[in-house]
Amino acid sequence: MKAILGRKMGMTSVFAEDGTLYPVTVVEVLPNVVTQVKTLEKDGYVAVQVGYEEKKESRANKAEKGIAKKANTVPHYVSKELRGDEMGGYKLGDTITADLFKDGDIVDVIGTSKGHGYSGTIKRWHMHIGPKGHGSGYHRGQGSFANNGRYNHGVMPGKHMSGHHGNKSATLLNLLVVKVDAEKGYILIKGGLPGAKKSIVTIRSAVKTVKNKESVKPLINRAPAPVVEETPAAADEGKAE
Repeated sequence: MKAILGRKMGMTSVFAEDGTLYPVTVVEVLPNVVTQVKTLEKDGYVAVQVGYEEKKESRANKAEKGIAKKANTVPHYVSKELRGDEMGGYKLGDTITADLFKDGDIVDVIGTSKGHGYSGTIKRWHMHIGPKGHGSGYHRGQGSFANNGRYNHGVMPGKHMSGHHGNKSATLLNLLVVKVDAEKGYILIKGGLPGAKKSIVTIRSAVKTVKNKESVKPLINRAPAPVVEETPAAADEGKAE
């Protein structure tokens, strides 16, 4: 399994040459710099710690400066471990770029879901709303707390109640990579991704097998055609004809 960090930038649509439309999320993937290497002999597991998005040294603390110095790089805003059997071949200071994946790959994306603060059960758990008549004494409550005699001394664990909603880790499985551009530093992934815009996401190889894998069709190349300047000799030949 392999993985890389990126930043969710928002959604757009791209077209294939046959007219197929792909709704995609654009993920900015800057070079991930390896700042620490975890080995099976020393740490008990295989992983690499990577830094994402460079930070001015004046804004880094001593620990960040020390880690960056060992890797012969600069401090970074985001630091995270990436596990996987395919991540063991990297050394300190190596960079992982977007071409780690290719068009048509199936990936999982891990992000932090949007925070909604303290929310009621209607919003948090999608419970049914009560009667809207003015005589009703129940509109947006959370229902009965009765336990049918099974747990009379308290509320049974797992009861859906109001509370903090969102702002927790969320994973979407088996998403299709539509386009990878390592030169410009982005990956297009079909569908929506967890988290707010500009939030950090982890893209990893899919952990579950996909029976009917979708293939990616060639996208329309919207790059402008190169401008060919006529040489004086070619211009004279055109006039002679």
